[in-house]
Amino acid sequence: MTETIRVLIVDDHPMVAEGIQSILESFDDIKVVGTLGNGRDAVDQAARLKPDVILMDLNMPGLGGLSATELILERLPDTRILILSMHDSPEYISTALSHGAKGYVLKDVPTDEIKQAIDAVMRGERYLCTGAIGSLEPKEDAAREALTGREQTILLELAQGKSNKEVALALDISVRTVETHRKNIKRKLGISSTAGLTRYALEHGVLQGTGVAF
Repeated sequence: MTETIRVLIVDDHPMVAEGIQSILESFDDIKVVGTLGNGRDAVDQAARLKPDVILMDLNMPGLGGLSATELILERLPDTRILILSMHDSPEYISTALSHGAKGYVLKDVPTDEIKQAIDAVMRGERYLCTGAIGSLEPKEDAAREALTGREQTILLELAQGKSNKEVALALDISVRTVETHRKNIKRKLGISSTAGLTRYALEHGVLQGTGVAF
């Protein structure tokens, strides 16, 4: 008998979440254990819902998908998280993978590819859809010292205009830790101002779709 795969869908667009749920529930070996609209609810409810796989959107109000992924994996390291996003920029994809996501699937893929991705991560494999693979071609600035996953998360928060204190609250870390990461980010990127961080984030697709103007 095939073991049932428990799937949690986290997306702030109800129609998207319902559409994905409808697709997945057509497969006999998948049980959708819930649909949630933001990362904070996912962090709070993951232990209770016990999903094998979480389909996580990136840009959501409050706690976004990257921070939620990191926090969930700190508490439930065996959970497989698949990012399901409309963004195909390499920064989004590489950042998601560095945060522990097992795969990245664009929302416009054929419906059965979502099932393929779930099956792949359940086998312990990493899954990138074709569009995501194409976006990860080496860039000219690849030699630049890379930001860690945590630094990329903090860059995203800071570039949205949040203060050190607001970032600390959002990520459940100390203000001093945020300050240290902020200094390291500026050093690695060769940027001296918050406006420069915002510009960098916009130019590299980090803020794409978040509604932040610069």
